[in-house]
Amino acid sequence: MSGDLVNLLADLKEGEVMGLVKQRLDAGEEPIKILEDSRKGMEIVGQRFADGEYFLPELVYSGELLKQVTEMVKPHLTGSATRTKRLGKVVIGTVAGDIHDIGLNIVDFMLDVNGFEVYNLGVDVPVEAFVAKMKETGAPVLGLSGFLTPAFDAMKETVEALEKAGLRDKMKIMIGGGQMDDEVKKYARADAYGKDAMAAVSLAKQWIGAS
Repeated sequence: MSGDLVNLLADLKEGEVMGLVKQRLDAGEEPIKILEDSRKGMEIVGQRFADGEYFLPELVYSGELLKQVTEMVKPHLTGSATRTKRLGKVVIGTVAGDIHDIGLNIVDFMLDVNGFEVYNLGVDVPVEAFVAKMKETGAPVLGLSGFLTPAFDAMKETVEALEKAGLRDKMKIMIGGGQMDDEVKKYARADAYGKDAMAAVSLAKQWIGAS
């Protein structure tokens, strides 16, 4: 059943995906396992996009499908998180020029259920919006997401703008997404690269001193 969800999600079979998620929840399965399978399905979507098998409409549609899955799963997961004292604030968003939100929404979800107060700015976020939100919230952690190579420069520009605003020393910055790696982290002058949502949670806990 686990592999079924991964493949159905990768193939963008909306009705079958939602039916299977409901079936697994009704059977009392651990919600986090459903989310993990969703992540694996999304990785295949990302690979198909990179290989030219899927295009932007499929990428956007898969993101909408993931939102539906997380909305269905969330009530089964957040009971314990809502009783937990919030660990700290994290601002996240997909940088300017990029509308990829698959990984962003999973990171948002995982940070939320692990007790963080998350400010998700969405996609195609201008540099100024990141600066304004960091000023407003005083969050100690910023997560920059991007899927395509133009995001490299947008990440670098965002970090530079935070430096100019005198905010850079007050925060830790992580990057993540499709083609991001440690080389991009160095280029953008971020503090860390997180390969997946759980890495983002670990980094946030480590930086906020909650690990």
